[in-house]
This record gives sequence, structure tokens and C-alpha cells, in this order.
Amino acid sequence: MAKAKTRYECTACGAEYLKWNGQCTSCGAWNTIEEALPEIKPAARTGGSGNARRTVDLSAQIRELSEIGTNEDIRYDTGISELNRVLGGGLVKGSVVLLGGEPGIGKSTLLLQICQYLGESHSVLYVSGEESARQIKLRAQRLGVDTESLYLLTVSDAEAVCDTIMESEPDVVIIDSIQTMHISGLTSGSGSVPQVRECTSLFMQTAKAKEIPVFLVGHVTKEGSIAGPKVMEHIVDAVLIFEGDRYQSIRILRAVKNRFGSTNEIGVFEMKDTGLAEVENPSAMLLDGRPLGVSGTCVCCMMEGSRPILAEIQALVSKSTLSAPRRTATGFDYNRVYILLAVLEKRMGLFFGALDVYLNIVGGFRLDEPAGDLAVALALYSALMDKPVPETVIAFGEIGLGGELRAVSNAAQRIQEAERLGFTLCILPKQTLRTLQTDRFAIRLEGVSNLREAFAVLEKQVKKKA
Repeated sequence: MAKAKTRYECTACGAEYLKWNGQCTSCGAWNTIEEALPEIKPAARTGGSGNARRTVDLSAQIRELSEIGTNEDIRYDTGISELNRVLGGGLVKGSVVLLGGEPGIGKSTLLLQICQYLGESHSVLYVSGEESARQIKLRAQRLGVDTESLYLLTVSDAEAVCDTIMESEPDVVIIDSIQTMHISGLTSGSGSVPQVRECTSLFMQTAKAKEIPVFLVGHVTKEGSIAGPKVMEHIVDAVLIFEGDRYQSIRILRAVKNRFGSTNEIGVFEMKDTGLAEVENPSAMLLDGRPLGVSGTCVCCMMEGSRPILAEIQALVSKSTLSAPRRTATGFDYNRVYILLAVLEKRMGLFFGALDVYLNIVGGFRLDEPAGDLAVALALYSALMDKPVPETVIAFGEIGLGGELRAVSNAAQRIQEAERLGFTLCILPKQTLRTLQTDRFAIRLEGVSNLREAFAVLEKQVKKKA
């Protein structure tokens, strides 16, 4: 039997080569050609034409859409409501979920914690290619995980793991991590592009065949993306990313891809000595310890899926000693800061040209939606004029290039969250105010049509407080 020839494939465009090249001649990308699995050609049938092809009749497996029932319990409750929210209501049977994040962020901790709840009524197979069984046992003791339905397997052979899953048929499988798994048919090392891609595909086929949900732990690169080709993200059903500074206690679980739920939901956790604890009220936690009577701070209500979250925006403006003043933004779009500064200078006559501007969203959150423009503008105005925004004032609204305020969505939910946390004044676009039933809210609503009116309302509140 002739040995299969090694082939190479570009991870950027998929072009195939018989030998390795430094540059892909198809798309022009450098260092993207990696070894791929050799093609296995089926042997020709004897006694007939050499080009004869074996026919396969799958008509017996064809099912009508109406025959497929949906009343079955197709989701597992993980025991952690924040994780269930991000997954879309629970862990779907037969799904493959990729959990990525920086080292030490809490990926293995979260998965080991859900084993305690899942182990009460389901069997869980925890496969680790990084740690020994004794190390996992010590971490389980620290987290209080003592279920008898948790089984450990410390091996890195992906084919052997899949054979074990097919034979033992556990209810849930956790692979920690996909970068440590390897297939013996590939000569490249563990963690390489071909190994990660083919191992992910192998686990996906096993999960679909036995209707077993599989968690895959994935590491991230220096750029923050999941290590491995993008095709790995296309194979799995859901991609969850753990965000947050490993030196802070706040952790944010965000869905980048989810075939069975929304990608707008987030889960908020706090890292403690006993593991990850759910944060049911992120707004109160983020506003805890907020400085009072300090200029350059303003509170905004942002929407993360169906959940309103109040976030504190801090701005600092100082005299610059550089020919080109610095502009730094943490948790906010860097280019959006330049646009807002240009609008403030052109439409409001405020001068930031010789000043350094620093902007920060407290708590590690990222404010991506345009509804935070008004709060950012008020924080910059407060920092420039050294006039504190009253602590009971909240603002949200999108700013146009003409300095006008545009309407935002989910205004009623934002206002209710602000009212619940004790805010007494909400500054919002006038177009949004017209669509609301103001008698439903106890908080005072001030509708403004442009930045000049918003600053006038703020000045009135500052004078009233003084």
C-alpha cells in the first residue's frame, strides 16, 4: 500500500500545496501554510470500471421537518444562571462550546464549578491534557466540588478520547484544553493549526453522533483572539470569551457566536478565593465606591443584550507638554473619542487642542453602543470646566456630527434601572422622550435636542446644588 503524501494548506484562503512555502501564491499571505491531513482516496471497486464509485442510499435517514419533535428536554441546566444566560437558556445536547480566554482568567475554574451541579443528575467526563489527576483533585477541593459523578481522564490523544466517549457515553464532556490534544496521523506538534482544527472536527463529530454536549477550553494569542485557525470557530456551535484583567476580580463572559441563543447577552462574575461567584446586580457593584464631588465623572446606562447596566465614565483633561497631545481611551472606541472631541470643539467652542485627554470605563466593561456618547461628552465637559456632575444625574444618547442628539433604543429599561438605583434626573434625547409614557417613572426626565441644551441642564443642576 502506497504511503499517503503529505500536503500543505494555507490557513488564510485554503489553497493546497505539495510542499511548504513561506508565502501563499494564491492570497499573498506570509507564514500561513501549514501541514494538513493527507487525503485518503477510496480504493476502486474490482470487476468493473476503474472510475466506478460506490453508491450509498441514505433515503431511510431522510425525515420530514414536521416529524422532528421539539418538546424534549434538549438543554442541561448548568447551575449557574449567568452561564445559562450567555448560552441562551442552558447547555444544548450535542453542542460543542468553545470557551476562550487568557491564562489564569478562570476558564477551568468555571467548568469545574458547573461539574458540581451537573454531577447531581448527570455523569461528567473531565479530560485534561495539561494537569494531572492529583492537581485537578486539589483544585476541586478548594472549589468545594465533591460530586461522585465526575470522572477524570488525563490523556492528550484525541482519537483515544473520542473512542472512550463513544464507549462510555457520558452526559457531558469537558476538554481542557484543545491546544493539548493531538492526532497521531499528523506530524505537527500539539497546538499547531492542523492539530487544533482536526481535533475540533473530531470532537464535533463525536458530539453529534452521541448527542453529548462538549466543552472545549481554548487559549488566546497575544492579539486576544483564540489560538488556532478561524475555521475552528466555524466548526463549533458556540464561542464564549472570558474577558477581564486577571489582576482584578471582575470577569465578563461574552458570547461571540451562538447557534442556539443571542450573542448580545453577557455574564458577570467575581473571582474569589472559593471560585467564581455570580454578580446578579452588576450596576450596584460598578457604582460602589464612586467618587462624589469630583469633576470628570458621569454615569451612563448601557444595554448588554436584555440587561441594562449602569457604568461610570471617567474623563481627565490636563495640560500637555507634547507637541501632539495624548488621547487615551480604555473601554471606549478610540476613534469615537476623536469624533466627540471634534464635535465639542466645532459646535460648542470648547478647546482640547493643547490638552491631554484620558477616558476610562470603570470596572473593565467596554462601552460600544452610541448611547454612551452623551455621558462621555458630559464627562469631558465636566473635566474641562472642573465642574462636578451631580451624583444623582444619569445621561444617555447618541451625538451626531452637528451636535444634535439622536434617539436610542430600550429607553424604558434604562430609565427603570437608573430609578431603581436612586438616580433622580435623567438627561436623554428629546425624540426618545416623546415615545415614553412619562407618568410611569418617578425619576425626572429632561429631553434635549442638542449638546448646548444638555450642558444648560447640567449647569442648572450644578448651580442648584451649590
